[in-house]
Amino acid sequence: MMIGQQSVGETAIMATAESLATLCPDLQDWPQRWSGQPSDLALGVRILDCFQPFLLHLLGQGLTTTTLRRHRDHLWMLGGEIIRRCYDEPELRRQSAAKIVLRFVDDDCGPLIWPRITERQQDAFDATCRKLYQFLITNSERPAQHP
Repeated sequence: MMIGQQSVGETAIMATAESLATLCPDLQDWPQRWSGQPSDLALGVRILDCFQPFLLHLLGQGLTTTTLRRHRDHLWMLGGEIIRRCYDEPELRRQSAAKIVLRFVDDDCGPLIWPRITERQQDAFDATCRKLYQFLITNSERPAQHP
């Protein structure tokens, strides 16, 4: 490749990274903002690493800006809620980020948010959690099936 030239794939990756930066300009700050104490930071970084591929997936879906922002905001809430709940279940901190996230989301809903949000807000949050669940299940590495 010559200097100054980019392949189509490289251009698409740059466009996606730029789109993610536009959608979530403070994304790299999320773990710090979720942290209640310094020990939360590492877990927050792991959770963010789990969320980023999903955010990129959403960007590739052709969703409206309003819908993308709603999903972004729900992921922000979910990350903070997971950190909060790990105080009650400290053994979760030793698990992979994907396992921790899957502990709180499934094909029906996400965790109840505290402080409480309206039923309508919780329903919208649950819709994002269902999408995240489907994404994680579909894109996770499954162990080989043995007879």
